[in-house]
Amino acid sequence: MKVTILQFPGTNCEYDTQHAFEELGATTEILWHKAKSVPEDTNLLVIAGGFSYGDYLRSGAIARFSPVMKAVTAYAKNGGKVLGICNGFQVLTEAGLLPGALKRNDNLHFISKYHHLKVINNDNVFLEKLDSDSVINIPIAHHDGNYFIDDIGLKELEANNQILLKYTDENGNIKNPNGSLNSIAGVCNKSKNVFGLMPHPERAMELLLGSDDGVAMLQGFFSA
Repeated sequence: MKVTILQFPGTNCEYDTQHAFEELGATTEILWHKAKSVPEDTNLLVIAGGFSYGDYLRSGAIARFSPVMKAVTAYAKNGGKVLGICNGFQVLTEAGLLPGALKRNDNLHFISKYHHLKVINNDNVFLEKLDSDSVINIPIAHHDGNYFIDDIGLKELEANNQILLKYTDENGNIKNPNGSLNSIAGVCNKSKNVFGLMPHPERAMELLLGSDDGVAMLQGFFSA
């Protein structure tokens, strides 16, 4: 299993992500944003969290034009698996590889804490190790995590089982920390090879740190 992790100016979760996947047995490579191609042996491409280009203009809006994104788009359109975490999710929506957009949190504050999520659809490699409707506890850390999509787009997400995760309390009841439409925390594309979520599974790999619920999330890619 080879995991390639993108690095932009301002990325700050690439080494956490690298550590998480290496602990699961993967080999990893960190790829600078000026690269013109994705390594041929890549099994999973991850756009890690952080503040690419300082979140100037809009989160992910400048990173979307980095040289490497042409290669990322080609990789995804050829069926390659892509995971965007937090800022990576924002980059993927800005690039048009995932539907919707991420806006400023309703309360206009940066949120950093553990938060429960319900698995809405597990018919995909990312969440296949988890049961549908199960509740997990994963950290969130974002200022622009308020997911939005228009009514037509929302209906398409629901019809195609593209809504992956929703923010809830520990009992699975809706508990929305940032104003996201329908409490959506993560989605995928129609082909189910591009995934994005605001929570950080790479920070939930050890019980010592509060939760190891991220392990099962990332393990799904190993059986693909």
